[in-house]
Amino acid sequence: MSDEARVRYETREDGQIGVVTMMRVRYRNALSQQMMDELEATFDEAVADDNVRVLILRGDGPAFSAGHDLGSPDMADRAERDAQPMSVKYDRSRQIDPDVLLRFRSIPKPTIAMVHGHVIYAAWMLASSMDVVFAAEDTQFLGTNFQYFSVPWDIGVRKAKHLLFENRFIDGREAMEIGFVSEIFPPEELEAGAIAYALRVAEMDPFQLRMIKHSINQMEEIQGFRAHIYSSHSDHAVRSANTAPRTEPGDGDSSRHLYLNVERAKSRDH
Repeated sequence: MSDEARVRYETREDGQIGVVTMMRVRYRNALSQQMMDELEATFDEAVADDNVRVLILRGDGPAFSAGHDLGSPDMADRAERDAQPMSVKYDRSRQIDPDVLLRFRSIPKPTIAMVHGHVIYAAWMLASSMDVVFAAEDTQFLGTNFQYFSVPWDIGVRKAKHLLFENRFIDGREAMEIGFVSEIFPPEELEAGAIAYALRVAEMDPFQLRMIKHSINQMEEIQGFRAHIYSSHSDHAVRSANTAPRTEPGDGDSSRHLYLNVERAKSRDH
């Protein structure tokens, strides 16, 4: 297990804006259990600070996040995990994905995902758990029926089928056109655009913002959002139990697991 810091937290604009930065640049901000734990602790810290009105989540380096950690030092015990029975894997997957992402979704302050580079699978899930998504124009998104299957809620049923059946990357502009992204910017203007929006939101009454967010989230809850997320997670567990992983050599004694659909989507993108 690496002792490297995975998350950096700072406040800007006289403490009104909390900026949470994933900083595992070498591993494209891969979402390990340790990363998710640090993100949760950081969000808790920001929520406890009454001066912070809005939270921005971003990633250092060339990508917001390449998705789940498939072979960094954080996953040194991967072989041991893979050998565990499905009952153990199921509980661990539920804890790292739907459980924690539903908590992120319920953060009582407005949250913004500021994304660039690759936003693959679990990274889409993480961005989706934020309230608003701002993206660089050249961001590359890849979704599927993953553990926190928010895509039909993010973009609508027919658009979800149309996109996922084809298994392909979409850029920031298309992501905005289908409703996942709220605004797009040239890469060099993304941060300034997100901060400017956050400052406008910070002018609002914090309790009013909290109630707006709660009411909108409750609308989805009444429609079955949480039940669908957990049901889809169970579907994913069944599918995973019947899918053989593909691996390639990684650092040291580790190996990097490959998602076949990601490899196919990459080949289509060229």
